[in-house]
Amino acid sequence: MIGPSLATILLLGPLGVAQTTETAPPAASTTAEALAGDDAAMRDRGVAFLKGAQLDDGSWNERESVGATALAVVALLRSGVPVDDAAVRDGLAFLDRHTQSDGGVYVEGSAHRNYDTSLAMLALKAAGRDDLSDQVAFLKALQWDASEGIGEDRGAFGGAGYGSHQRPDLSNTQFFVDALHEAGLPPDDPAMQKAVVFLSRAQNLESQHNTLAFASKINDGGFLYTPALGGESKAGSTDNGGLRSYGSMTYAGLKSLIYAGLSRDDPRVQAATNWLRDRYTMAENPGLDQQGLFYYYHTLAKTMHTLGQDRFVTTDDVSHDWRADLQDALRKRQQPDGSWINPADRWMEGDPRLVTSYALIALSYTVE
Repeated sequence: MIGPSLATILLLGPLGVAQTTETAPPAASTTAEALAGDDAAMRDRGVAFLKGAQLDDGSWNERESVGATALAVVALLRSGVPVDDAAVRDGLAFLDRHTQSDGGVYVEGSAHRNYDTSLAMLALKAAGRDDLSDQVAFLKALQWDASEGIGEDRGAFGGAGYGSHQRPDLSNTQFFVDALHEAGLPPDDPAMQKAVVFLSRAQNLESQHNTLAFASKINDGGFLYTPALGGESKAGSTDNGGLRSYGSMTYAGLKSLIYAGLSRDDPRVQAATNWLRDRYTMAENPGLDQQGLFYYYHTLAKTMHTLGQDRFVTTDDVSHDWRADLQDALRKRQQPDGSWINPADRWMEGDPRLVTSYALIALSYTVE
C-alpha cells in the first residue's frame, strides 16, 4: 500500500500503470546505498557467490561464453561493485580479448555473435565505455534486411538472430535493441525502425502492422518467440494454428517497442501492456510455468523500469508494488550459498552463474 506520506494521487493510466505527479522515484547513486536490511544482504550474498564463481581467465563459463561473462559484469556493476574491482576488471579484460577486428565481441567461430556482442556492449557501457561505434556497425550488419536478401514482406525482416546465418528471434532482437539504445541510437535510426517491423510481427495482434496468418488466431496482444519462417512460440500452438503468447517475450516486446520510439498510446504498446495486466505474477513465467523464470524476472524488471512508474495496476484494479513483489520473489528463491538456480533447467537456467547474474540485474532495477 502507498503510505500517507506520499502527497500524490494515483490515477489509473491507459496502460494500467499507476500515474503519479512524480514520474519516477529518485535514482539511487548506487544499489549499495539504496537497498536496506535483508535485501542488501541478499544482494551481497549474490555478489560474493558470483565473484567466487569467476574462472581464472576472467569469464564465468567453461565454454568461453562472452554473453554469460558480459551478464555477470553487468550484474556486478549494477550491484555497486566498482569498475576497478578485480572481478570486474578481469571480466572486462576477457571481453576486450574477444573483441574482433570486425567490431564484434565473440569467441572465434561462435554461432552467437549478435547475442554475445549485444550483451558485451551492455557491459562495456555499464563500465563507462562510451565509444561503441564499431560494435554498432557490426550489429547493424547482422540485422535481417535487404542486405540479407530479405524483403520487408518476410517475417524475418528487421529482426536479429544469434548470427546472420540463423533466423531471427525476439530474444536476440531484444538484446540487439537494448544494445543500440544503450549506445545512444535514436528511435528514428533505420536499424531501430526495421526492428519495429519485426517486433510488430512477433505480436499476436492482427493489424496493419501484422498480417501474418498466425496473428488473427489468438489476437491477445502478447508476444511470441519469432514470426520468421512461419512463426514459433516456445509456449506451443493452439489447435487452430495460433502461436501462444508468453510472459518473458511480452515484456521483451513491450520494452523494445518503447525503446524504438512507439508512444504509450500506440495500439501495440497498449495491447502488450493489457496482456501483462491480465497476467501479472512473480510466481511463474506466464505461459511457461517455471521455464525461463529468471530470464523473465530480468526482463520484467528492465521493462517496468522503462515504464518509469512505481506501481502496476492489473486488470482487477489492484495496484502492485512491483519492486517489493520482485524483491520478495528473489528473496524466497536464493540458495544458502548466495546463488540462484532454476530447477526447471531450460535455456541454461540450471547454471547458477547465469541465473545469479539475471537475479542481481533484476534486483538492481528495484532500487532505481
